[in-house]
Amino acid sequence: MQRIRLRYTKRGRLRFTSHRDFQRAFERALRRAEVPMAYSAGFTPHPRVSYANAAPTGTGSEAEYLEIALAEPRDPEKLRELLDESMPTGLDIIDAVEARTSGLADRLTASVWELRLDGVELAEAERAVAAFLAAENVEVQRRTKNGMRTFDTRGAVVSLEALPAPADRPLDSACAILRLVVRHLTPAVRPDDVLSGLRAVADLAPPVPSAVTRLAQGLFDEESGTVTDPLAPDREADTAAPPTAAVAADAKAPEGPAA
Repeated sequence: MQRIRLRYTKRGRLRFTSHRDFQRAFERALRRAEVPMAYSAGFTPHPRVSYANAAPTGTGSEAEYLEIALAEPRDPEKLRELLDESMPTGLDIIDAVEARTSGLADRLTASVWELRLDGVELAEAERAVAAFLAAENVEVQRRTKNGMRTFDTRGAVVSLEALPAPADRPLDSACAILRLVVRHLTPAVRPDDVLSGLRAVADLAPPVPSAVTRLAQGLFDEESGTVTDPLAPDREADTAAPPTAAVAADAKAPEGPAA
């Protein structure tokens, strides 16, 4: 059995798809691409697909991950192309590697988020960021299935900075960008929780909902303060491992007759 790890995106209007919506679209893509899936045992077998730390509904993402198990080996890049062609535009399969290591979910320990604050001046955003970072604790409330829960957002935020608006913004329209790195703790601290914390400590209240995008997620490197690529260990292990049967067969395929 071969395991393939995939990175996919949620862009544009497709950021409003729920995780269940994505699951349905992805399973349809598996059927269209005729992927030889491995199935679970039991009375109701289902394709062996493992999803890891999906982004909340309404947020965009450049770094969502999942793993599939195949009954027959396939070349990861060719499989990625077939699946990407079968997915809606915006839900794009952008990377694929053969799983050569264990514990993909264990390597997703932090995320890099970008929040676009339309209607907020950069100076106002910088003032709010300074107040948030200076606070020892920033408690917020969020409604859960078990009722209202109070928790600290400050401890999960590794870094937070305010940046100028992108060049494509109209000059007469205020816009600030927040870039933050958040650890994956329990309870999970989401970008909207950080916005609630900024409102609590600095009365920052964007006039319109913020556009939120996850730029990366992976293992947080304490030394460099960066979030590393969670598929990198598989790529490194792949260079030292023998090719799978599918890849070996492609390499040995006879060439056409010489002209």
